[in-house]
Amino acid sequence: MTAWTPPQHANIVDLSFLDARFNIIDIAAFLDRAQRAGQDDDFRVQALKKAIAHLSQNEPQRARDVLLSLSDPTADPVPKATAQGALGAWKQQG
Repeated sequence: MTAWTPPQHANIVDLSFLDARFNIIDIAAFLDRAQRAGQDDDFRVQALKKAIAHLSQNEPQRARDVLLSLSDPTADPVPKATAQGALGAWKQQG
């Protein structure tokens, strides 16, 4: 099986720029709201800010690096869950 390649004549910028523009404005608005609410020290907001730093990389692995920066890097399972649902960002212990 061969690797997937995008269509030759697709203009990715034309197809996706407005979606990307919307998403980055939405993230900026979220950060503004969190700051105004005095919640910008929440570990999830801090993790999001660290993840955003990966966007300035000039390597084609930004999505991977963003995902990994928000993920739990440990291999051992926790003995008991502390919450019923996922939090979306890894809360570093210690």
